[in-house]
Amino acid sequence: MNTNPFAFGALALDRAFADRARELADLTRDMRNGQDVVVIAPRRYGKSSLVLRAIEEVVAAGVIVAYCDLMKTPTKERFAASLAKAIVDDLDSPVGQVLERAAALFRGLRLRPVMELDPDDASVRFSFDATRRQGDIDDTIEELLGLPGRIAVERKRQVVLVFDEFQEVVKLDPAFPNLMRAVFQTQPEVGHVYLGSRRHVLDAIFNDRNEPFWRSARRMDIGPIPEPLFAQFIRDRFRGTGRVIDEDVADRLVSITHGQPYATQELAYFTWELVAEGSVGHVADVDAALGAVLRSEHNSLARIWELATRNERLVLLALSAEPLNLYTESTRERFGLPAATFVQRAVRALVRDDVVEKEPGGRYRIAEPFLAEWIDLFVRSP
Repeated sequence: MNTNPFAFGALALDRAFADRARELADLTRDMRNGQDVVVIAPRRYGKSSLVLRAIEEVVAAGVIVAYCDLMKTPTKERFAASLAKAIVDDLDSPVGQVLERAAALFRGLRLRPVMELDPDDASVRFSFDATRRQGDIDDTIEELLGLPGRIAVERKRQVVLVFDEFQEVVKLDPAFPNLMRAVFQTQPEVGHVYLGSRRHVLDAIFNDRNEPFWRSARRMDIGPIPEPLFAQFIRDRFRGTGRVIDEDVADRLVSITHGQPYATQELAYFTWELVAEGSVGHVADVDAALGAVLRSEHNSLARIWELATRNERLVLLALSAEPLNLYTESTRERFGLPAATFVQRAVRALVRDDVVEKEPGGRYRIAEPFLAEWIDLFVRSP
């Protein structure tokens, strides 16, 4: 029995990884060359899957990579522990006993981590106790950030340090970008990849000439996958599992999701479940699958609506019908929108939260997957 070839909710790796051939080639080239890169995309656009796929390729080519997810480090102590683990797991030499080697590596730190060996997989867990002197943990983080450069020199190999959800560093300490840039400038042997989903925060970090990271990294914006490419990917996956969908069916599917990776994989997953092995899928199957997706996503979509202000809801109602230029008088009259100043304020908040995006030509559309369909089903026609 074939298993469902589409994946959502987890990282899309191996055969579930769709397209991104150009982005993958560019990113692996930069990582091999030690070029700093900032990868920016809204949530669920597959940037982590892209970077992890690139990591697999460059590691196979001999590059040493350490990966640190800042979304999992809400305190400086947890950030330091995550750095320590990344250095030992990914950067450090595999020669010798793990605990002994880690102890030697971290001997010079201002604060020494507590180290525990997991008996199941022999991995090392690290933790740092909170200290009364905040400067101690700051100095320790600075020393940890410097270790990849030392290891690169010792092992004579290219090293890459990857920070996922890099914008979170500002929440840890607004001074950290200055600290990190000061360290990184002295590490020509180390490339850095910064991933993030909060565009306005990353713009402030990397595009403001008064900030330390200004013009320090090549920018890579990750958008939707082109619909024709994604449609072909879907057809191939159906065919590979003994099912068939025609071109018009695949086109209907990606037209709903606009090529957004997570949403397309999710809708394809539910559609695949409705098509029996040896059978042909139809547009009706896609529409039925959409109903299943809306039920599955109901709570998260309802929360977006509940948290929206009155003016934001009016904007979303207008955009759920079609992309629009929201600032024309005719549009505001047609959809009962408030004065342009209030519309602008609502749009700014929705764009900041990746719920709405601006298209070329000045029109706006709902970017949150399935929200337009949810509004049509549960708000416009309750």
